[in-house]
Amino acid sequence: MTTTTLTRPENGRMIAGVCAGLAERFGWNVGTVRLLFLLSCLLPGPQFVIYLVLWVLIPRRGW
Repeated sequence: MTTTTLTRPENGRMIAGVCAGLAERFGWNVGTVRLLFLLSCLLPGPQFVIYLVLWVLIPRRGW
């Protein structure tokens, strides 16, 4: 198992690449991560705030 750093990819992203970066880092399917995020939005909580914070904190690949 190889570990990679957590970055937001340039290719294969839909909005900011947060879900794609998390999926790549942990070896998960990107579609599953996106589906889990969308399902979590049906529950009350700070999902959008967390997404925005991760967008700011996770560096974009190539920078």
